[in-house]
Amino acid sequence: MTPSTRTPAAQAFGEYLRTQRKLAQLSLRQLSELTNISNPYLSQIERGVHRPSVRVIRSLADALNLSAQALLAQAAGLGDSVDVPGDDTEAAIRADSRLSSEQKAALLMVLRGFVSESAETA
Repeated sequence: MTPSTRTPAAQAFGEYLRTQRKLAQLSLRQLSELTNISNPYLSQIERGVHRPSVRVIRSLADALNLSAQALLAQAAGLGDSVDVPGDDTEAAIRADSRLSSEQKAALLMVLRGFVSESAETA
């Protein structure tokens, strides 16, 4: 896919992925190592040159500690139109500039602990 044929959805997903990677304080190389996906391919995804497979999305979600469902919705170009329980809360934590990356990671871990705990008791 040449730059002139990049789709808006692929570019939007690439930007979203880059933002999430930076919020996780990971370099492209580190994310590549965590996911076993080549560094050049990840770069192409972030630039909107390629749209990833479901397997790649699941691997990225695991490495970035994100909901695979939310990441898949982003990749499909659905953005925020898919209601993922807890996704708004996670997005708010990630976007809060008053929090350090370490604080964001800690809050996300606590939130996910509470959510999974309440799901198990329901």
